[in-house]
Amino acid sequence: MGVRAKDSLKRLVRSLEVDQDDSRRDLSYAEGFLTNEDLYPVPSEKRTWGMWNFIAFWVADSFNINTWEIASSMVDAGLSWWQAWICVWIGYGVVAPFIVLNARPGAKFHITFPVVARASFGIWGSLWCVFNRAAMACVWYGVQASIGGTCVLVLLRAMWPSVENIPNSMPASSGTTTRDFMSFFLFWLISLPAIWLPIHKVRHLFTVKAVVVPIAGITFFIWCIVKAHGVGPVVRQPSTIHGSSLGWAMVANLMSCVSNMATLVTNAPDFASRAQKPRVALWPQLISVPLGFSIVSFLGIIVSSSSQAIYGQPVWSPITLLGMFLDDSPSHATRFGVWFIAAAFIIAQLGTNISANSISAGCDLTALCPRFIVGHDDFDLETLSLRILVQNIRRGGYIAAIVGLCMLPWNLLKSSNNFTTYLSAYSVFLSSIAGVMITDYYIIRKGHYRVSDLYHARKDGWYAYTLGINFRAYAAYIAGILINVVGFAGATGRPVPEAATHIYDMSFFTGFGVSAVIYWSLNQVFPAVGASKTFQEIDHSGMTDATPSDEEFAKEDDLDRKSDEKADGTASVRSVVV
Repeated sequence: MGVRAKDSLKRLVRSLEVDQDDSRRDLSYAEGFLTNEDLYPVPSEKRTWGMWNFIAFWVADSFNINTWEIASSMVDAGLSWWQAWICVWIGYGVVAPFIVLNARPGAKFHITFPVVARASFGIWGSLWCVFNRAAMACVWYGVQASIGGTCVLVLLRAMWPSVENIPNSMPASSGTTTRDFMSFFLFWLISLPAIWLPIHKVRHLFTVKAVVVPIAGITFFIWCIVKAHGVGPVVRQPSTIHGSSLGWAMVANLMSCVSNMATLVTNAPDFASRAQKPRVALWPQLISVPLGFSIVSFLGIIVSSSSQAIYGQPVWSPITLLGMFLDDSPSHATRFGVWFIAAAFIIAQLGTNISANSISAGCDLTALCPRFIVGHDDFDLETLSLRILVQNIRRGGYIAAIVGLCMLPWNLLKSSNNFTTYLSAYSVFLSSIAGVMITDYYIIRKGHYRVSDLYHARKDGWYAYTLGINFRAYAAYIAGILINVVGFAGATGRPVPEAATHIYDMSFFTGFGVSAVIYWSLNQVFPAVGASKTFQEIDHSGMTDATPSDEEFAKEDDLDRKSDEKADGTASVRSVVV
């Protein structure tokens, strides 16, 4: 390649690099890899999430097609409708405290999940955890976008019935049709502007969703009851299993609710970092998570029961049911009703994809590549290879969208049973990560952080560990995975002992519990730097002693109580880092 071409490509690559001030340009390679405007503690002017924003967030997140259908598999497994609903209440009621617990460091110190993970797994060891969450976010982004595409198709059919007859020009090997791909791509396209919004402003999208989607859901609920002249036969259908089989079926199904939330448990600090005060990330989440998801699943149960009275069989997918309303020359009123509800479900899928996947992927990818890997003066074209720059959370979100498009998610959903099995199994990995993080914060360090040490790899830092990796955390993480390996093999169809199956049925708790116990035990034998005997949430960034005493903790307590009220709270940390 000629010199001119190299210079042109060099300028192109540099134009993608994160904008840096003069102080950041002088950082070492390692320091530059660990810092970024989106990784620093959130400044006070961006801590805009109040109590109602967290409530709106979870109301918005709960109203989606997956939650609407969550009770269907439970009823199909032999549970009655009320037993399935109890499983939903218990499952989401149990997972809510885990979300609150893991969100606390983010709400207190205003740092995101990738930075919080550095405290327990180490400066460099945290990258594997971040990669795991980023990979899952990208996969789920594509899956949720594919489901959103079906909503777009129903909306288009309500406006132009001829859409159903669009000729197919795509080969069978593509796994889709021209009509279906057009619908998917339209949903993917309208999602892009929402990714542009920063986290402290995207709360407005959740507020809109929290108003529009519940109205549409309740409208759909009433419409189906009126159309069926009642709530249908499913609500009178008894359970078909009894005894211990019923008990374990309920355990397995309520655990599926917990596993579905494993990703949000892990990256809970991402949104909590934008909290105005730590307490606003406590009760709103603790109450709205079980309440929101239980109400949506109840609507799904009754609508599906009503559909059996209308069509002779229960239709658990709301989008399939709306499509059936459009068959056989519907009236203009029916078409408008379907259009409104389908539009609301599009907003629902969009909000869920942004909250659970896009922002999570953006935060994680920012941590994996916070600045361009090649320096300004030693750019080497031959070693560029697959190096990618993630400018900020926004750019990371767009990368997740591109990956979600390129992975052809409709092909994954064709083999939905196997795909769902493998995705649910991934909660084992995430629950082990959460077990280590929560144990580290509440039991080992007891709230004591040195935030400035989260942004450098020097050996005198609290989180340097061994070569930047906390081997205690990784031993615990692997142990939490291993206890569920045999049960996972059984879930894929291999013969395994019944006990292993029951252990895997509780995979979130077994993974979380084992990793927490092992991590605590190893810290008793090999104490970590910065461990404390008293619980006191305080940042020791200004202290020079690597292992401050409890007396020093007490001296700084009064200052820490005022830290949330300081407008320049994060500026002091940034000055220490830079």
